[in-house]
Amino acid sequence: MVDLGQPTLSTSVPGKEGVNAPRALISVYDKTGVTAFATALTAMGWQILSTGGTARLLRENGLEVIDVTDVTGHPEVFDGRVKTLHPAIHAAILARGDNPDDMSTLDELGYPRIDLVAVNLYPFEEVAAQDPPVSEADLIEMIDIGGPTLVRASAKSHADVLIVTNPDDYGELLETIQEANGDPAAVDISIRQRLALIAYQRTAAYDVALANTLANRFEFLEDKAEETLPEKLLVSGGHRIPLRYGENPHQPAAFYPSQGPGEAPGGLAAAQQHGGKALSFNNYLDLDAALRFCRSCVGPEWSQWPHSCVIIKHTNACGVALSTNQVAAWDDALASDPESAFGCVIAFNSPITKETAERIGNHFVECIIAPGYEDGALKILSEKKNRRLLTLEGMTPLDMQTQFRQIDGGWLAQTEGAPIIDWSDVQCVTKAQVNPEQVDLARFGVTVCAQVKSNCVIFIQPTETGFATVGIGPGQTSRVEAVRIAARRAGERAQGAMMVSDAFFPFRDGIDTSHEIGITAVIQPGGSIRDSEVIEAADEHGMMMLFTGTRLFRH
Repeated sequence: MVDLGQPTLSTSVPGKEGVNAPRALISVYDKTGVTAFATALTAMGWQILSTGGTARLLRENGLEVIDVTDVTGHPEVFDGRVKTLHPAIHAAILARGDNPDDMSTLDELGYPRIDLVAVNLYPFEEVAAQDPPVSEADLIEMIDIGGPTLVRASAKSHADVLIVTNPDDYGELLETIQEANGDPAAVDISIRQRLALIAYQRTAAYDVALANTLANRFEFLEDKAEETLPEKLLVSGGHRIPLRYGENPHQPAAFYPSQGPGEAPGGLAAAQQHGGKALSFNNYLDLDAALRFCRSCVGPEWSQWPHSCVIIKHTNACGVALSTNQVAAWDDALASDPESAFGCVIAFNSPITKETAERIGNHFVECIIAPGYEDGALKILSEKKNRRLLTLEGMTPLDMQTQFRQIDGGWLAQTEGAPIIDWSDVQCVTKAQVNPEQVDLARFGVTVCAQVKSNCVIFIQPTETGFATVGIGPGQTSRVEAVRIAARRAGERAQGAMMVSDAFFPFRDGIDTSHEIGITAVIQPGGSIRDSEVIEAADEHGMMMLFTGTRLFRH
């Protein structure tokens, strides 16, 4: 591999001196490694064409550079907005080497062809991600025009033109050219195709970032009711991170971070792993679910109970607890379903203490994620060598955002976040009335229930230090069956518990069954044609029931 710090010098390409020398157009915003790259090409007998700051940098480092303005015969205008958009540049790139008419025309015009183009683009994504946001005018100035045009033209002509858009590829490309004795025509087509594909992926991602960012910034969109959902779905991902396999060993899989070039990674892409095996496909799914639960309990409304713990198995919660004490949060979450919490994923919304780490002990845990680890905690948790321990700093509240799901033939999009319920509008529909302590418990239950797969019910109880699930019935085709499953998980702890349902009870059987196992309060959206029968059943059993008016399905 070529050392870009000290480029290897070699002789000029035989027969390519002077006007016949291969030509490289180098015009980059990110100047990492560009001097060494140009130096190595010059040492192999190449001519360098360049623009603006790139040309100035190369000259300062002793390289002979031809200004693009000398090639085009036209000065750069509008503060560099127009400099390479000229036939002397694009004809020299787009002329087909195997087409005699193209080459004859190029000769008549007096435009020597360009054999290599090294371009990277204005950092639109990085500027768009700045906080506080830059002005719209400054953002518009970061839209590159000449760069993407050069990249697309060169990639189209990849059979004749080498295109490199990432400084990380300079070394390998130089090595390839040196193996070809400096002759670009001798570079294999497979290498040309790979570089062209990388180039088109870069311009595609750039255009996606432009369209999505401007869709959120342009003022004329502000009054549109559907502004939260894009007119067209445009998605780009980062570089592929191969995974060992998917949900099952026979399925290939990979993770693609969603941030663009120059943007800081977010979510699980920003998590720092401390030892253990690499994350698997299923680990990512379970960690994503765990973060949703934990982030649902982050924010001012939960400040009285600063510690939450969630235990996940197959993307559903075994237990969730909110507490004034982290160890208690772990104990209460585990007590909800200790049998299912074998080989689980755990998330905390606060840095893990040494005491909590000791309490987790040898429990079989696949992954643990938290905002940090206090002194000694990481060492204790790392004693089980295959545990995947992750830090995700700045665990923010679960805000409303657009989420996408792929289905056969297309995509679905919806806004998604923590449930938004005005508790002053929630109706108590039974003779038994609600008290303030039950409202706090109900808020916790609704927040948790919103993240459990439908049909679901959860049983919750107050604890000495906060609130916790005592039974969860997730993902059932029958709501009354969800009640039965939650009851089996809760056992005696169902006595006096509150039941929260993600949707209305279509029949009174769910209320009758829950009464038999000891439930004393029910939280549900309401809205069934049989609401009156359900309310009547609750009154018969002396149960309190709230209608929130908000369904919480999660398929």
